[in-house]
Amino acid sequence: MFRLCIVALSLLLSSVTQKELAPTTQPKPTAQKPSAARRNAVPPNVVLIMVDDMGWSDIGCYGGEIPTPNIDRLAKGGLRFKQFYNTGRCCPTRASLLTGLYPHQAGIGQMAEDPERPEAFHWGTPGYQGFLNRQSVTLAEVLKSNGYHTYMTGKWHAGMHGEEKLPLQRGFDRYYGIPAGAASYLRPQGGRSVWRDNQKLAPPTDPGYYTTDAFTDEGIKFLQEQKSDAPFFWYLAYNAPHWPLHAKEEDIARFKDTYKIGWEKIRQQRLDRQIKMGLIDPDWGFSERDSRVRPWEKLSQSEKDTVAYRMAVYAAQVYAVDYNVGKVLDYLESNKLMDNTMIIFLADNGACAESYDELGSASFGRINDPDFSGAVSYGIGWANASNTPFFEYKVKPYEGGIATPMIVHSPGLPKNRRGKLTNEIGHLIDFMPTIVEASGATYPTTFHNGQKIQPMQGLSLMNTIEKDAPIEREWLFWEHQTYCAVRKGNFKMVRKMGDAAWQLFDLKNDRTERRDIAALRPDLVKEMNQKWQEWADTHQVFPKKLD
Repeated sequence: MFRLCIVALSLLLSSVTQKELAPTTQPKPTAQKPSAARRNAVPPNVVLIMVDDMGWSDIGCYGGEIPTPNIDRLAKGGLRFKQFYNTGRCCPTRASLLTGLYPHQAGIGQMAEDPERPEAFHWGTPGYQGFLNRQSVTLAEVLKSNGYHTYMTGKWHAGMHGEEKLPLQRGFDRYYGIPAGAASYLRPQGGRSVWRDNQKLAPPTDPGYYTTDAFTDEGIKFLQEQKSDAPFFWYLAYNAPHWPLHAKEEDIARFKDTYKIGWEKIRQQRLDRQIKMGLIDPDWGFSERDSRVRPWEKLSQSEKDTVAYRMAVYAAQVYAVDYNVGKVLDYLESNKLMDNTMIIFLADNGACAESYDELGSASFGRINDPDFSGAVSYGIGWANASNTPFFEYKVKPYEGGIATPMIVHSPGLPKNRRGKLTNEIGHLIDFMPTIVEASGATYPTTFHNGQKIQPMQGLSLMNTIEKDAPIEREWLFWEHQTYCAVRKGNFKMVRKMGDAAWQLFDLKNDRTERRDIAALRPDLVKEMNQKWQEWADTHQVFPKKLD
């Protein structure tokens, strides 16, 4: 009876009108109607590439030692953001990226549906139902309605129990990938199997199967099979380098000795490169040391060998992403599509320290076990290095959890700005208005058989990309699990929900979040707290759960 009451209440809440669902303090929607210039332009293809659980400094163009020549090629011809944000975790990021809304507005404030536990993250409230709601539209739905072919390959993680929640029912023409979250790279199976369109596939039998390759190759096949010259949108969502640690032996061999020097030296080398590139202010220094991680010299030789190998496997996973990005670029170039394709590259959250073991989680023997899809990982020490120089990890809204490398390679980017950095502040919610404007599409006010749709929350990045114009935004907000954050200009506050005290950081002078200045600015703390509460009360953050 209790469960029936919860379900009934959930259905009632999900059927409320747009007026009831919409925030009372919405920002002015951007690019609801395209400009005349955009309407008359040739709509670009859009390729949106997202990796999973990769740290801010792992790729070469953000300071990493892992060879990523193809992603670096994107950066050389594109624009790199020094300050771009996700939501800090896989599922809310996907909800926000796909819809242009804050994740709670789209229905995934916590986690998406789990394959083994369908009701685990359906909390009976609009912001926490575990799948995309019908008061939102996806990028695929918007672009398909405006004449685009729409394809997705990779990790969906935005609802899976019921065909209506799958990618083809949310605007994609074709899909190949894993509707669930983490899965085996070598033999995905069971509730974490690969699907093609709406069909679950048997576990692959090819001994050379690897999801990173398959997601790329299947997407290219979709493009090859396209029967018209209409523009396309391809959302390529790699599972890599999310655990489990699964990589090709030949790729691992490239890194077998790289990490034996230890995490302190790798971290210092990355910071030195970041400073040289202009990504990092040298005055910031490193974030506070994680007390759970010993200095490298304190580890035994056996511990050094095993944890260095774990990092080698992780690096091999990133390396495989890069040469697959190379396949995408080669296809576009060989088919003379590069000059009219917008390519975006980012990560869904910061480096992952789960399950919070210093030397990595799950037994060493689980590495490259094709039948294991759990948290065999590289440990806190390497996650800290992956996020150089930032504080904390995935889930928490410190910079190490929510800052992502972000590259835009756009037809409209002037030649004299290619390869440059921008310090403008962007967020996932900006992708919808940016792509709507770039494509000349129209964002709908109603969809799904007349359902009223919530307005876009972000701001178009097109003027920043094309004209180096500032992004006129004052506020950004976060809430996930037990943490909340708010940013106003260069100031950011972070708090664990239930604690009275906020931490306040001046990110212009302290982006590694070493100095809490809340006691020095009580007026600002009061203002930002009030603004966060207003946002939370109007964006489906509360109630969090019906008990």
